[in-house]
Amino acid sequence: MLENCKSAQERWGGVSSLIDNWLQERQEMLVCFCALGEINDFNSDNTVHGEKLKSFCEILVDYASAGHFEIYDQLVKEGQELKDNSGLEVADNLFQTIDATTEIILDFNDKYLETDDLKTLANDLSGLGESLATRLGAEDKMIEVLHTNHREKILSSN
Repeated sequence: MLENCKSAQERWGGVSSLIDNWLQERQEMLVCFCALGEINDFNSDNTVHGEKLKSFCEILVDYASAGHFEIYDQLVKEGQELKDNSGLEVADNLFQTIDATTEIILDFNDKYLETDDLKTLANDLSGLGESLATRLGAEDKMIEVLHTNHREKILSSN
């Protein structure tokens, strides 16, 4: 999609739009997460609880997948094209942090796709929340290092 753009601004401006859409999806995921957090006593007989959980799991996995299969690749390509070796090195370390949180996300999703037992959900949400905070911080840093810091270079290349 973005490879067909002619100028750096066209190409990396497209990455900006891709990132903006992904961050909007992040916002939706966090809203769903907070809605689950507002439930004081999870009850598997309450269909609303199950629906909220299913909706959250879907957007959570979609968000994580988009990061891995779209966003991170585009950020690395930008860093490589602009020969930002120090940014790529920082990103490599951030990937390790993100990968660890991906396992937690997938484990959470798998667990709650397989069970209607919501007794441990509040505790699992707490742990997931900590992992998400770590992940979002790493993603924000990656965007800063491999995209935001390049803005002036991209604009001046035209």
